[in-house]
Amino acid sequence: MKKKKILVTGGAGYIGSHVVRQLGAAAESVITLDNLSTGFEAAVTSGELVIGDTGDAELLEKIFAEHDIDTVMHFAAHTIVPESVADPLKYYRNNTASSRTLLEAATNNGVKHIVFSSTAAVYGIPEGGKASEDSTTKPINPYGTSKLMTEWMLRDLAAAGGPKYVALRYFNVAGCEPTGTIGQSTPQATLLVKVACEAATGRRPGVSIFGTDYPTPDGTGLRDYIHVEDLASAHLAALTYLRNGGESRVLNCGYGHGYSVREVLAAVEKANGAPLNISEQPRRAGDPPELIAVAKRVREVLGWSPQFDDLDTIVKTSLEWERKIAAGDPSAYWAA
Repeated sequence: MKKKKILVTGGAGYIGSHVVRQLGAAAESVITLDNLSTGFEAAVTSGELVIGDTGDAELLEKIFAEHDIDTVMHFAAHTIVPESVADPLKYYRNNTASSRTLLEAATNNGVKHIVFSSTAAVYGIPEGGKASEDSTTKPINPYGTSKLMTEWMLRDLAAAGGPKYVALRYFNVAGCEPTGTIGQSTPQATLLVKVACEAATGRRPGVSIFGTDYPTPDGTGLRDYIHVEDLASAHLAALTYLRNGGESRVLNCGYGHGYSVREVLAAVEKANGAPLNISEQPRRAGDPPELIAVAKRVREVLGWSPQFDDLDTIVKTSLEWERKIAAGDPSAYWAA
């Protein structure tokens, strides 16, 4: 039987493009919908790209009418926490209201499965620094709240007979595809590994440590960093799980252990063979001392087994991509 198509929203972005590449390698038929506000056409390495907004109901109906789609993988979202605080309605419009439009179109057109890109930001500042799927959800910014609201819509829609879903709550995503075919070229990125690699290649003057007096071994924040290729493979595992009749689930995506800011910067210095220009700044409001995934359930439920659980590998793949950007390599699709 011919497999039906998969609609990937935000598939030209950092994480979505890695999932699209893996779907293509698995011989899946993919349609990507992306407005290219932060994504890149060249990052879509498989299937067809439709340029447009996830909240465009008319466009969605056209896509569903023209393609036999039974699965949606939903990545399209704004993701910058400080921006969400400064402009909350932008986040509720794009991350929540547009998701509602997408879910309505998907349900009306017989979609059976949804894999949703959620976030550890739904937990806020968990007690003890570790978050399991059963931890209380207390987001402390509109970004986290906007994602949690979509989780609620998925939950209620599934309970009413709508599509079954897997919501994957990401921790700190880093790294790039190891052979260098695609990577992270997001403008004004805020993720630590990319920022540090930009500094290492001279594209930033330096990198800041925000808070050196946390109750952690070296005083800097601890985070659970997951390689983007492992995160992408979790989406394919979620797809298989749903196709095999799995029930709707919410699952953490992390490695279950963390690295400090100083450890990450040291790994970048080691990989680059040169020191970074590091400045120490006061703590930022809302930053937890520690945020680590309790991540047993994703392995048990999906049978997922990460392949890149190594800080040096994460940093090496990030730095190699950053060097392509710094060298003006057109294959890095950089347009700053």
